[in-house]
Formats: sequence, structure tokens, C-alpha cells
Amino acid sequence: MRDSLAMMQPGVQQADLAILFVDDEPTSRKLFARSFGDEFSIVTAAGAGDALQLLAQREHEFAVLLTDYRMPERDGMKLLKTVRRDHRHLIRLLATAYAEKDVAIAAVNQGQVLRILEKPLDEQVTREALREAMALYRAQAFERSLNEGRAVALRETMGFLAHELNTPLATVRGFVSTVIARHQPAPDGVPPGLATFAEDRPGELLGALENAERRALYCQSLVSTFVRSARDAFPGAAPPPVAASALAQSVLDEFPFDADERAWVSTEIIQDFMLPGRRDLLYLVLCTVAKNALIALRGRPQPSLRIEVGRDSEGDNVRPWIRFRDNGPGIAPAMLARLTREPVTTRADTGGNGMGLMFCQRVMQSMGGEIRVTSELGRGTEVSLYFRPRPAAAG
Repeated sequence: MRDSLAMMQPGVQQADLAILFVDDEPTSRKLFARSFGDEFSIVTAAGAGDALQLLAQREHEFAVLLTDYRMPERDGMKLLKTVRRDHRHLIRLLATAYAEKDVAIAAVNQGQVLRILEKPLDEQVTREALREAMALYRAQAFERSLNEGRAVALRETMGFLAHELNTPLATVRGFVSTVIARHQPAPDGVPPGLATFAEDRPGELLGALENAERRALYCQSLVSTFVRSARDAFPGAAPPPVAASALAQSVLDEFPFDADERAWVSTEIIQDFMLPGRRDLLYLVLCTVAKNALIALRGRPQPSLRIEVGRDSEGDNVRPWIRFRDNGPGIAPAMLARLTREPVTTRADTGGNGMGLMFCQRVMQSMGGEIRVTSELGRGTEVSLYFRPRPAAAG
């Protein structure tokens, strides 16, 4: 490599996104780096080959490519076409002293350049073009990040839904199998249209059908949640906000409680607030936390799960939260420290895999919030869903 291949200005952080300037004239490269190194991180290359080698090795360091048009071996237009194909994220600019119409047209059509700058470069015009290019890169990078986040969220939601649907569907199948197994051949004299079933105790089969219906409704609500999540993942979608109290109530209304579990649960609305859309994913989060608490409470004397809605003051801001308090067995400190950061579970013996709470934490973080879990062995667990702080004046 020539000594002019990479010329990073002193005092510039290496982590900063750089502008790659390509010109076969050493004087032009030095002048460009000296003129714009005060504001931008500058790397120079002596030709198309050097530039492509740099990009192959350090692509993630660059945001903008500015290349001269007239260069030996491979001109700037060929470089732009290659970069457009292999390094699409770069914002492309062309510098040329040959203001011919066909050059400009080719630069736009083949290289898809943002700007064409005339040589000798005017410092103010060039600086404005570089600022525009960097701003466009950041905007496009942000949009790429959003799209990637949407795709990741959809994949994780699909996996989580598959996990959540498996248990209630297996239960529905078990209840239906029980009913089928209890069917008896119709005795003589029974009119057509009446079926006969045997029960170990009165109301057993009706209870099984009612339980199956509750779980089927829960599965239906989860599928509906996924449909909303898929729709909201499209750019420009604006899901409506939802009251925290309404979301907590939906858990009480739609969750498929076993036996007398519903009687264990109570709510307290200390101070209501509006959630920033994403009702679908938040509903999954609340159902997951509730399910974990109810499983922990099974077999405990006087089991209790309290769902609270409120807000804390933090200086000039308020921090909204939804909190789950139970009087279960608690969580060991070593497990508690890892619970929201790693796929660990407190109920591996019953099929838990630890992914549920990890999913919940990721959902909360995507909205600027977090999950905090506090617990003491023998004295229960508290799971708090904290949402993004907001100015107190905003309510």
C-alpha cells in the first residue's frame, strides 16, 4: 500500500464514520484531508483498486465515498458502479473537472450519486455536500436499524407465540381426548341425536369442555396478537395507545386460569397511564409474567398475585410501571442475578426454558423500558415493568 492510502487526521476518533476520498493525485489527497479533516474523519486512496481493497477490509468504518472521475486503470464511474453493487450503504459523490452532460447522466444512472462536484473543489460547496451525505447516511442507517429491529421482533414473536401456544393447545387436546374416551355406545331405547358419556364425578366432562374453551380462546387471542404485531411492523404503522389499566384487565379477562387460580389474582390501579401502543407485545409480556407467578404459587398456602399500575416521580419526570407481586417461594439470589439476561429458568423440571422472560425484557427495552425483578426466598417475588420516563407535565 502507498503511504497515501490511508490518512486519518490526528485527534479524530477511530470509531467515527469516515469519508473515503479517492484521487490519483497525491497533492489533491493531501489538500482534501487538510481542508476537511477538522470536521470529518478522512481516509484517502490513490485509485479504485486501493479504495476497493480498503472497503473489503474496513467497510463498516465508512459512510461516504467521494471519487475523482479521471483516474488511470479504472475511472471513477466504474468504481461507483462497483461500490453501488457491493457496498450499497455508502453515500456516493463524484468529483470531476469534465462537466460533460454524458458524465453527469452516467453518474446518476449508473453510480446513483448524491452530488456531482466540479474540480477544483470549492471548499464551502464541498463541505455542505459532505454534511448532506453524512446526514443522509445516518438517516438511512437509522431506517435500516428500524427495519432490522422489526424483522427481529417478528421472528422472536413468532417463536414466542409458538412456545406459548403449545401448552394450551396440548391441554385442549387432552380435554377433548378425555371427552372422546368417555363416550359410551347408546343403550337401547335412547332416541337418535343423544350421546351418552360416562363420568367419574358429576360435571367432569362439562368442566373439561369449559377448560378447553378457555384455552382455545386464549390461543385465539395470541394469534390475534401476532396478526396485530405483523401489521404494526410495517413502516409508518402507528398502533393506537392503550391504558395500562385496560391491559391489566385484559389479562384477567382472557388468561386461561386453571381451577381456582383466578381467585388468587387482584388488581390495584394506583395511578393509570397510557402505554405507547404495542398493545399486542405488551399483552404477551403481561401474560408471561402472570403465568410464571401462577406456576410458582401452585401448592402454596393462601396464594396471592397482585397486579398494580402506578407511576414514580424522578425529578421533573415520572416513570410509569406495571408491577406483579406474589407471595410465592421466591428466587435464589444466584438465579435472580441471571434471570433477565440469560435463558435460565426457575422451573426446568416442568418444561421451562427461560426464553419467556428474555423475550419480555427485549420487548420492554425496545420501548425504552426495562424489567426489574426483586425477590427473597420464602417471601415472594416482585416483577416491575418500567416504561420510558416522561415529563411530569405530560401526565
